[in-house]
Amino acid sequence: MEDLGQKLREYIKVGTPAERRIAKYFSEHLNELPFETASSVADRLELSPMTVGRFLRSLGYHGLDGIKVHLKENAPPVGLQLPNILERLQKDAGESRPLAAQIVEQVEILQHIYNLANQPQWHEAVSTILSSANVFITAHPGLAGLGHHFCDRLTLARDHVLFLDGANGSYIQMFGAQSENNLTIIIDSPRFVASRLLARTARRAGHKVLLATGQFTEWAHEFANITLSLPPQRANSNDSLSGMMALLELISLAVTQAAGEAAKNRTRRIEELQAMFAPAPLR
Repeated sequence: MEDLGQKLREYIKVGTPAERRIAKYFSEHLNELPFETASSVADRLELSPMTVGRFLRSLGYHGLDGIKVHLKENAPPVGLQLPNILERLQKDAGESRPLAAQIVEQVEILQHIYNLANQPQWHEAVSTILSSANVFITAHPGLAGLGHHFCDRLTLARDHVLFLDGANGSYIQMFGAQSENNLTIIIDSPRFVASRLLARTARRAGHKVLLATGQFTEWAHEFANITLSLPPQRANSNDSLSGMMALLELISLAVTQAAGEAAKNRTRRIEELQAMFAPAPLR
């Protein structure tokens, strides 16, 4: 990366007018180059694509794809960039920039989830998801997309995972019979007014209850066997789902990792079946 930067700086100093313009643009927009083409760069700088192509060859690349490969192979690890990124975000958040404030909050939530992953309830959640006979996932109908995605992720690790949004009004699949080894996962939200009733009903039906919710859900200790909680959000409304999405994605990843070789074999089998049964693309 340094070699490329040095070449660009040299062209900015001693290149032809066209070369200086291209070198300056590349220097200032390295992060955007993966989304560019030689033609789009030429249009932006009011040059011909041939001029941009000649410049790329002078740098030692066969077209813009070559420079994209170089950028990908020489990108610094994200971990090394984090201190500078966080410093800039905190500065922008302090200047009342809403997007920066929201991103800072999401970083804090990810740190909270990372700490939560070292707590007993996280490990209990993973083992219970894997050991239960059936796993039922519930959420407000408006969060059906999130629930289905979480269900699909858990299906990579085990059988008998079902998402229910209560659209039929009965939750008969969950509560049709008593069971001592079923798990109900409730994705809680301010809109999901039935979550408390569902938790209580699931416990009465003999289910264990795993509740994904906010830290100040007062009834959690009464009706949930396991609670994975998120801190209250400040920068956005109570309907913001990014923290919950991160929590569910990371717990599903932990479940898949804990399943080990069984999950790998299952994923391969799913891919085989998808190849057999997935609809053929339209021609």
